[in-house]
Amino acid sequence: MNDYLGAHMSISGGLHRAIDRAVAAGCGVLQIFTRNSNQWKGKPVSGPDAALFREKFTASGLREVISHDIYLINLAAAPGEVRDKSLVAFREELESCARLGIHKVVMHPGSHLSDTVEAGLERVIEAFDQLFAETPQFEGRVLLETTAGQGTNLGRSFEELRAIIDGSRSPDRFGVCFDTCHTFAAGYDTSTEQSYQAVMEDFDRIIGLGRLECFHFNDSKKGLGSRVDRHEHIGQGALGLNPFRFILNDARFATIPKILETPKGDNDEMDAVNLGILRGLVV
Repeated sequence: MNDYLGAHMSISGGLHRAIDRAVAAGCGVLQIFTRNSNQWKGKPVSGPDAALFREKFTASGLREVISHDIYLINLAAAPGEVRDKSLVAFREELESCARLGIHKVVMHPGSHLSDTVEAGLERVIEAFDQLFAETPQFEGRVLLETTAGQGTNLGRSFEELRAIIDGSRSPDRFGVCFDTCHTFAAGYDTSTEQSYQAVMEDFDRIIGLGRLECFHFNDSKKGLGSRVDRHEHIGQGALGLNPFRFILNDARFATIPKILETPKGDNDEMDAVNLGILRGLVV
């Protein structure tokens, strides 16, 4: 069993319920939203809720819990209502994680919309300089997620993520989440042993493998370089099994959390199925 395999779980019924669901699915690690992912205003994490979550986590045997920021947040947006709401929401996310004892927050770098990539990246950098100063209680790291580059989304290249890290006043506060679907859709081919090694060499040269702190494990409905973000169950998409086999058997990533974000149906049974497939690839 790979203790660093897990999935994103619902917090329906209370934050602590995600831990129960993760254990039931056979997870070793867990990812959650700390609030409704499609609403700007979230319910504050109370003291009792935080205490119960921490207690459940300690008793669960899970290696780690990672948070994901809500989908509405766009720190690359130009000054205005969306940016203002995004800053408030992300500050609340960092405050919640501090209460819950969560030390890693995965986030999408955002979309520059009608401006340039450079302008968008600069706004993300400015946002985090402000957010880190405003939330000293959060002592963890923000994991910039690789994206498919759909529309004007930032983060489709390793260079764009590096630019955020380099531009920040606090570069040590950043890691990276490597999404297998997104990187493939962005044009990084991990489907053969040779191309996988080349991609990881590029990542190491541009960002540094020491910053790779999480994987999102998703097959892709669309092909290499499609720039379309559509997740598929493991082995059922354009990626196939090879990229997952390469990562799972790469000793450099043995203790890096690997989180399923495959499609959810009416129940979570596919999480256990996908985890079983992945564990079958470990040699």
